[in-house]
Amino acid sequence: MSSYSNRVTALFGINYPIVQAGMVWASGWRLASAVSNAGGLGIIGAGSMYPDVLREHLRKCKAATSRPFGVNVPLLYPDMDKLMQVMLEESVKIIFTSAGNPKTWTGILKEQGITVVHVVSSSKFAKKAEDAGCDAVVAEGFEAGGHNGREETTSMVLIPAVSAAVQVPVIAAGGIATGRQMMAAMVLGAEGVQVGTRFVASVEASSHAAFKDRVIHSEEGDTQLSMKKLVPVRMIKNAFFKQVWDAEQRGAGEDELKQILGRARAKKGMFEGDLDEGELEIGQVSALVKEILPAEKIVRILWEEFLDATQHPFNIV
Repeated sequence: MSSYSNRVTALFGINYPIVQAGMVWASGWRLASAVSNAGGLGIIGAGSMYPDVLREHLRKCKAATSRPFGVNVPLLYPDMDKLMQVMLEESVKIIFTSAGNPKTWTGILKEQGITVVHVVSSSKFAKKAEDAGCDAVVAEGFEAGGHNGREETTSMVLIPAVSAAVQVPVIAAGGIATGRQMMAAMVLGAEGVQVGTRFVASVEASSHAAFKDRVIHSEEGDTQLSMKKLVPVRMIKNAFFKQVWDAEQRGAGEDELKQILGRARAKKGMFEGDLDEGELEIGQVSALVKEILPAEKIVRILWEEFLDATQHPFNIV
């Protein structure tokens, strides 16, 4: 496949403006290296990793690919200082931050020559990320899985709003699993896309096989945003979701919701495969994902679909 050149590919040194999202319990070194080797930007999701585990994944990823890759770090997670120290010691070149104030770390990382991208859910926060010195922003719409913005702005509205608000490159996320959706995001002002759900259903994703199977059998309406009093998260409706939903409907406060959530609920669902009591984080676009494929093939299909869509925009299959 021929490569493509714009500000996103130039910023990361990649062939295609396709970024694999850094998802907890799904995006370890195998997935990240496979996406990078395919010409996209693979991302290790550090949110579910202890510092020593992150170091192991970084070293294995370096051994598996000579291509650029990055790390996603949710800033609300504990041990942030230790995680950042590991990334500095291992000479990580690209870091995506999310779920927190970009001013906290961006300056420090930029001083080390690191490319910094921040995930935002509004044009207001996009401006703050740009002011903090971020090299690009990810505009993540309401359709996305996992931790989500409180604003509930859909990608169709968010992408053009953020693109108009900042000068740095915008990477679109939330509801993108096909090349035609990728083209739509680019038409709206993005210069690249970040894809999560489609890569959860990949051979190399570290998520449990039972979770992957549940994803590819999802239908429209099977996911919903919940836990808005804590950190809003989109997940598949299951027994755990119903417990949270019932509690929210009767007006449960933060303390009760925290008790229901407990510890390691996402690990139980996505990594250990407990489809009833686990937290199954995934995006709305799971309804369009129908098979588990190698990451390299996902990148290739996305790009081929994108090229076809740009050449034949009205040929809807």
